[in-house]
Amino acid sequence: MTILMQALFIFFARILDVSIGTLRTILLVKGNRRIAAVLGFFEVMIYLIVLGKVVGNINKPVLIIAYCLGYACGNIIGGKIEEKLSLGRVSAGVILKENYEDVVQTLRDEGFGVTIFEGMGLEGKSYMLNIILERRHIQKLYKAVYKIDPNAFITVTDIRSSMGGHFVPKKKF
Repeated sequence: MTILMQALFIFFARILDVSIGTLRTILLVKGNRRIAAVLGFFEVMIYLIVLGKVVGNINKPVLIIAYCLGYACGNIIGGKIEEKLSLGRVSAGVILKENYEDVVQTLRDEGFGVTIFEGMGLEGKSYMLNIILERRHIQKLYKAVYKIDPNAFITVTDIRSSMGGHFVPKKKF
């Protein structure tokens, strides 16, 4: 195998193993231990094969560079894959000063479950909406809220697990 072919193999194998590692970590944090374990097996297998090729040829800097570039690109690609999969649920907090009834009605019409809390902020009375939703629906939430109240303050936090509640129905194909 030529040095260029070795470098390309190392580069793409590293992208694969780091991307798998990113997904494994996310699944582990979200409580999917079995799937994470299977991914971990393949991640380490690829890692060891690639590491052996680099260490066995430590005098070839192009292989070290391919290894490092593959790692860097694997982080980017793993993050993009996770973004596209949108695994899990999040908790969104929407803070509004006015028009909260319109926002609540719009969100409920879109299928979101909304819990309302009344509070007092720096500038007076405000309303906090609590919404638990699938990550893939975050943009839908932003669009619905900002269409009515462009001054709304929204925070989104990952949650590990949830039970019960009301969620946007899954589309049937």
